[in-house]
Amino acid sequence: MNMSLPKITLYTDGACSPNPGIGGWGVVFLSQGRLLEEISGRDEETTNNRMELTAALRGLQRLKESHNIILITDSTYVKNGITSWIYGWQRRGWLTADKQPVKNRDLWEALAEEIKRHRVDWQWVKGHSQNRWNERVDALAVAARSTSPVNPDVTPPAPLPDDNRITIFSGITYAPSRQLGSWAILLSYQHHLKLLGGTGQGSSANQFHLLAAVAGLSALKRELPVTLYTTSGYLRDGVHSWLDGWQQRGWQTSEGKAVSNQAFWQQLVPLLRRYEVDVQVVSRKDGFCLMQEAKELAREWRQS
Repeated sequence: MNMSLPKITLYTDGACSPNPGIGGWGVVFLSQGRLLEEISGRDEETTNNRMELTAALRGLQRLKESHNIILITDSTYVKNGITSWIYGWQRRGWLTADKQPVKNRDLWEALAEEIKRHRVDWQWVKGHSQNRWNERVDALAVAARSTSPVNPDVTPPAPLPDDNRITIFSGITYAPSRQLGSWAILLSYQHHLKLLGGTGQGSSANQFHLLAAVAGLSALKRELPVTLYTTSGYLRDGVHSWLDGWQQRGWQTSEGKAVSNQAFWQQLVPLLRRYEVDVQVVSRKDGFCLMQEAKELAREWRQS
């Protein structure tokens, strides 16, 4: 880091409800822990990730001179994209690893150009974890998004941190024509967040929902109650309604047919015995921010 440049810290955030829909972003500027300025804005038709990127971009653009910057975001999409994925995208002419156009290219290109005049240390902070300035930029983004009466706040609130419960947010993608899918999970415990993901071949989206659940539960270090958020009713109903009957019938359905995805369910069984797991289904349209982020990360995992 160039020590001759002035130092500044930026917190950035983008609002995420509905996704896509009306969005907001916010930035806080700090010097030696002292608040210098706050800025925010909105877009009538956007996505969560575009707002996260816009917040970082507008914050950097606000600085007329070059700076040594610590930029703190709660978006793993932004941090991973600008510190890792972007180099492959640029080498491939802004195509992903599977030759698909990079989403939000206009903002990524603008951000890549903007950071040339600064020295930026990109840092991640867990959202909604009682970090004062992260909470402030979140409030700025939500306020910017909510200034119009046509923009009701329809997203369910994210679950509050619980010292005695682990939360898993799961997202998957699946391309039936290529039988190619990917999954990502965000493991949340107290003020800690861990990202895991993978990609591979499979015969159905259900397999990747199961893979995500197995991976998330396998990664746990503490034997605490778990809430697993998913968009899969198949996973929820299997865990809470069907699984006991399948095992009693020797892995057959009530119609006498072989249970689909038996190998994956069998991997899940000992984990469900070890942990008290509550599987909850979240709407694909109006899910929590971290659910939406898991979905986007799964997509980027497959394309990076």
